[in-house]
Amino acid sequence: MDVLRGVSLRVEAGETVALLGPSGSGKSSLLAVLAGLERAGGGSLSVAGQDFMGLSEDALAAARRGRIGVVLQAFHLLPTMTALENVATPLELAGMRDAAPRAREALEAVGLGHRLGHYPAQLSGGEQQRVAIARALAPRPALVFADEPTGNLDHANGDAVADMLFAQVAGAGATLLLVTHDEALAARCGRIVRLEDGRIVSDAVS
Repeated sequence: MDVLRGVSLRVEAGETVALLGPSGSGKSSLLAVLAGLERAGGGSLSVAGQDFMGLSEDALAAARRGRIGVVLQAFHLLPTMTALENVATPLELAGMRDAAPRAREALEAVGLGHRLGHYPAQLSGGEQQRVAIARALAPRPALVFADEPTGNLDHANGDAVADMLFAQVAGAGATLLLVTHDEALAARCGRIVRLEDGRIVSDAVS
């Protein structure tokens, strides 16, 4: 069964775009396709000038590396690594020689400079999500995809994490695609794309 039907979307560099809709509307599937995490069954997809439909899995991974940052509702931190190691390790795997100082800088930017040596189990949910944001943004990607990044957090922590995410994206001049069902969070983006039943039903400046 097709989750997405006839979706056409163009996003310019530096835009902040919310993908808004109820559960099952296709917004997370659309983000996964745009990020190259899932394959579309047909159509065309160009991301940062590259044809994602024509790339192999290895080429897709290479295209994402350093250029696309992904923040998910589940933190996906490695429990046996400290906050610093969770952020630095992907940078090291990408061949960046300044991985440790860059990771430290990214964690300091999200207010966790005092928690570098702590393991995920020693951090609150809000702190773990901030580590995930630091990990996504440490490579300084041009594109940031966030799928319900505050979905596992209480209201206060969710607001704090959202503030951190928008500040970091703005500071980097990055493009943000944010999946949410929260109208207030979507309104913080410059543009809101609404989905229902796998289709875009509206696309407007917020």
